[in-house]
Amino acid sequence: MAIKIFIDQGHNPSGFHNAGATGSGLFESEINYQIGVYLANLLNADPRFEARLSRPLPTTVLGTNNATSLAERVRLANEWPANYFISIHCNSNPNPAINGTEIYLYQYGTQANWMAQHIMNGINQYAGTRNNGIRINQSLYVLRRTTMPSLLIELGYLTNPGDAQKLRDNQYQFAYGIFAGIMQYFGFSLS
Repeated sequence: MAIKIFIDQGHNPSGFHNAGATGSGLFESEINYQIGVYLANLLNADPRFEARLSRPLPTTVLGTNNATSLAERVRLANEWPANYFISIHCNSNPNPAINGTEIYLYQYGTQANWMAQHIMNGINQYAGTRNNGIRINQSLYVLRRTTMPSLLIELGYLTNPGDAQKLRDNQYQFAYGIFAGIMQYFGFSLS
């Protein structure tokens, strides 16, 4: 049995509801989309995994508003059913100096927490972002309502020039960092 990983590319395409952050001329939903595709391709190339995307096409729109968009992502993962849920996001902040990667989960001391530590190491190693830590956020719908270990990754800050450059130019490295972390979590070697 393949390990089933649901990759949620946070937000809908620009111009739709729940379109996400913008900064430095970049659109969060577009970056999330592409990194999710790279990650799914890496996982699906390994017979031990089966990955599905919340947005298989760049034009995929989920739900009719913010609430139904989030509910649809959770429904797709729960009904599959996925073994793990990874939601990909980019951050923004009014202060352009703030930068780095954060990973959110529902509670510490869980499989999600253990996986998050490996994924954080992978992103920091391959994409070169700063480790801002693994944090609890029980208010996030996708963490609260999924029935499997779930993470929400804030890859970096669109509003920080250094992070924005990485998010624009190094999308494959972000995906590979997440993939490397997943592989380490399961004790698989990177070939």
